[in-house]
Amino acid sequence: MSVLHDELVQILNSEKLTSLFQPIVSLIQKDIIGYEALIRSASDSPLHNPAVLFNTAERFNLSTKLEFSCRKNSIKSYAQFNLNKKLFLNVSPSALLQSDFKSGMTLKFLKKFDLNPKSVVIELTELQPVSNYKLIRNALTHYRDMGFEIALDDLGAGYSELKLWSELLPDYLKIDPHFIQGIYDDPVKLNFVRAIQNLASSLNCKIIAEGIETANDFKTIASLGIPYVQGYYIGRPTAFPLEKIDSTLFINSSSKPVPSNLYNTATAFHIAKFIPPVSSKTPICEVMSLFQHNNDLTLVPLVDNKIASGIIFRDHFLSKLFSSRYGLELYGKKPIHSFISKSPLSIDQNTPIESVSQELTSTLDHDPAFIVTRNGEYIGLATLLDLLEEMTRQQIKNAKHANPLTLLPGSVPLNEYINQLLASKIPFAFAYFDLDNFKPFNDVYGYSAGDDIIKAVAETLAAYVPEKHGLVGHIGGDDFIVVFTCNDWLHRCENILAHFEKLVPGHYKPEDVKAGGIHSENRAGEKNFFPMTSLSVGIVDPTVTSLCQSHVDIADFAAGAKKQAKKIDGNSYYINQRKALKIPERLST
Repeated sequence: MSVLHDELVQILNSEKLTSLFQPIVSLIQKDIIGYEALIRSASDSPLHNPAVLFNTAERFNLSTKLEFSCRKNSIKSYAQFNLNKKLFLNVSPSALLQSDFKSGMTLKFLKKFDLNPKSVVIELTELQPVSNYKLIRNALTHYRDMGFEIALDDLGAGYSELKLWSELLPDYLKIDPHFIQGIYDDPVKLNFVRAIQNLASSLNCKIIAEGIETANDFKTIASLGIPYVQGYYIGRPTAFPLEKIDSTLFINSSSKPVPSNLYNTATAFHIAKFIPPVSSKTPICEVMSLFQHNNDLTLVPLVDNKIASGIIFRDHFLSKLFSSRYGLELYGKKPIHSFISKSPLSIDQNTPIESVSQELTSTLDHDPAFIVTRNGEYIGLATLLDLLEEMTRQQIKNAKHANPLTLLPGSVPLNEYINQLLASKIPFAFAYFDLDNFKPFNDVYGYSAGDDIIKAVAETLAAYVPEKHGLVGHIGGDDFIVVFTCNDWLHRCENILAHFEKLVPGHYKPEDVKAGGIHSENRAGEKNFFPMTSLSVGIVDPTVTSLCQSHVDIADFAAGAKKQAKKIDGNSYYINQRKALKIPERLST
């Protein structure tokens, strides 16, 4: 037999397993409702990694024995804390198909350590294809009869979870972390989770979003109404269960995050470069040799057990090492961590580029390089130069879709933004602004004057709708779009129209202002009188936009509303199918 087999047998015989507990939190109660038990072997064991441990057990047909050993260890460890919370125990389908489950081993463990079966959730982890649904259903019925609840783990990651879900009808359903991480700016993931949530609601199944790593993902999940969450952002697995959650995590957790920058979808992951790390215990002379044999190597991360503890900068390292005559002789055998005076800045891979920039700006005492992590573990390095290059690329991308006259976003980014809001179920109003009598003004005063009017509209809209309240776009000619993510959208529209009505006379000659307009030819070549230019606005309110499937539906509503608004003289708006309103001549306060 192999070394791994012998190591596994020794672990099982001596029960050298450690149980860790990760909290599962209710967003409604804002409190811990239970803990998932996770297993680790000794840190110096080749089977310390749980994936290696269970794969090795599968390889040598010891999976069932390992599972029961893990279950016993978790129950025993958990019982000593006297926590009045649920305990989630991982069980594979293959274990359920063994005859052992009928003997009531789990129930015996619970009785031995004085735990109530009603406080235990059997978490079914699908590690292989499931074919005999009837046997598994019978096995779970057996557990339910004893008082256990059932959870299905990692929906979306395995072979046949949807069928398994429909067959077993679990009490809890855990969505695979892949669909949770980065959900705040990924409409596909968000729509997947929303679909699962709707289906779960109809089946009376409670959803747990697993793998929450960032505040943005946490807020998005909260805005969807998902009841339970789990992940490193909430609490890491620990041998001593976390008993209280930081209350600041829930501040504004119910608010819906509005995309702050619809163009910049890049994250820290996109600028991370994997550089092979060295242990912080590596002798300085070995790091010196590493630099000597790699002329292009400028940075070396120090990583132990996948956690970064420092960054060695080539120039600083060599300068410090040779600052004295006997530097290498004095320090050569010492561990490299002795050269580290501060912890490196670590940033999660899903952090948006603009947030990375803000964090670097607020931590100027750090070196111009930082660690990029996944689940807190090292995945690469990034530098300030990498960040600047990516931000430049994003700015170029922004410029491609901006209107050349006003530099406002065009139809492409506007449509992306609207679809993001719809996917996130973030309420918003949509306003289509169009200039009246603009062509006659252009014909009489010239294109330069016409451009000035268009820029005046753009400046007015931007002044009354800052970024935090929505997005202003220019889709061509004299047509503008405003997406309001604030509640006072109607008041802002009234202010915009009243303000524009006051500034328009400044673009006409005094005699034309006195006359109230100008004479010019219409499209048929006939001489007509045209009042001074004004704004007509077709508005689609949040109750209607929330029912739309995409920007196309909203555009149809807005075009109809704008058509009705243009039938009204002067600066006016029309909301969906509601009564048209004329803006008062005074500026709203």
